[in-house]
Amino acid sequence: MVIISGVRKYLKWNILKSLRVRIILLVILAGLIPVLILRGVILSSYEKSTVEVRTAEIQNQCTILCNQLSDANYLTGETSDVMRSELVQMSNIYNGRVLVIDQDFRIQEDTYDMDVGKTIVSEDVIRCFAGRGTSNYDARNKYIEVTSPIYNRGTEGITGVMLISVSTDMIIDSVDVISDKLMVMCLTIGMVIIILAIFAGFVMVRPFQRITQSIAAVTEGYEDDYLHENVYTETMLISDAFNKMLGRMKILDDSRNEFVSNVSHELKTPLTSMKVLADSLLIQEDVPAELYKEFMGDLSEEIERENKIINDLLSLVKMDKTANTLNIKSENMNVLIEKILKRLRPIAATRNIEVVFESFRPVTAEVDEVKLSLAISNLVENAIKYNKEAGWIHVSLNADHKNCYIEVADSGIGIPEEAVEHVFERFYRVDKSHSREIGGTGLGLSIARSAVVMHRGAIRVYSQAGAGTTFTVRIPLTYVS
Repeated sequence: MVIISGVRKYLKWNILKSLRVRIILLVILAGLIPVLILRGVILSSYEKSTVEVRTAEIQNQCTILCNQLSDANYLTGETSDVMRSELVQMSNIYNGRVLVIDQDFRIQEDTYDMDVGKTIVSEDVIRCFAGRGTSNYDARNKYIEVTSPIYNRGTEGITGVMLISVSTDMIIDSVDVISDKLMVMCLTIGMVIIILAIFAGFVMVRPFQRITQSIAAVTEGYEDDYLHENVYTETMLISDAFNKMLGRMKILDDSRNEFVSNVSHELKTPLTSMKVLADSLLIQEDVPAELYKEFMGDLSEEIERENKIINDLLSLVKMDKTANTLNIKSENMNVLIEKILKRLRPIAATRNIEVVFESFRPVTAEVDEVKLSLAISNLVENAIKYNKEAGWIHVSLNADHKNCYIEVADSGIGIPEEAVEHVFERFYRVDKSHSREIGGTGLGLSIARSAVVMHRGAIRVYSQAGAGTTFTVRIPLTYVS
């Protein structure tokens, strides 16, 4: 039983979460609530207007009859059988009770012959003796009560009051009949609204179903088609977002394929060279020692090149896997950069390149020393590799209250404008022939960018062909995981 109850609750919750069901319920409520309110307003208005008409009619008849009683001096003279018959006739016409009350609040005439001679004191009777006729509708007890003054023709004073109580059963019966008819009408309208709501639910959800099918197709690997659901503003926004995501996925897929192709090519090239060198040695007999030594030197260079590519790939993979396990410590950035430049200055000196470090203030930041050192080293190494003979490299360090800023500028060959946005892509090289001559793998800037992004930082490049390149790195002083 517990399992069945749980299943019922689950199905009920999932049904309520359905957009189609919600639309149907919303349309039904939006249609039925005004109909029910209108029904109540019509019944209330009809009852009120009918009661007002009946009350006005009774008041007119009371006024006429009171004038006749005044003319006949009914309360001051002898009782007239003719006037009594008029009172009884009025009582029969309106299915009510007529009382005639004198100045002493004593009942002189009662068409029901129940309370003649008794005293009646009520607020409405007192008001009527004051010269104001009254009318009241008691909805709970279903009757209308009207009072009208009887005047003395000689003195123009009020000699009595006529009080009539009329049942409203006929009005209530009419209201019930109209209520039944309105209920039938409401049920008919309700059925029409439900049918329209179901139809609207299916029609309005159809674009979302097509979107769902397109997303399912992408999940299954069929992502060639873009979405063009512009029926609603919401579906148009979803389509735009989906198309952007799909475009990004295609770019990433192309990048992945290109990356695999580049890795295969980069790893295969040194192996091909080594195989050619080894085969050349094998097919020759009595190879001179000088030639043998030269070929072995070439083999060693190709092995070193292969080793460098593999190490760079491992660095990238290691960064991807340890993105959430940084070894964050508070580091003196001035000392860290000085250590990096101390190791690279001898390499720069072989090409007569001057490396200058400028620190604007002492800076301490929470960083992973190994990964950030790798990023800065790659930037400076690139500046050395792609620099001119007797050129210069300027490294600067600055900070504000929130970030530290590292800038690496050089006087090198620069980067063409169309290639600037691609320099951080893996295996991308502006001048492949030149990069191969100097031993570049096309992974250095990708490694640098990954290390900076892991620190919640940003790296930018500004360059122009033939005019040098400047890389700027921004790293938060306080690491936020």
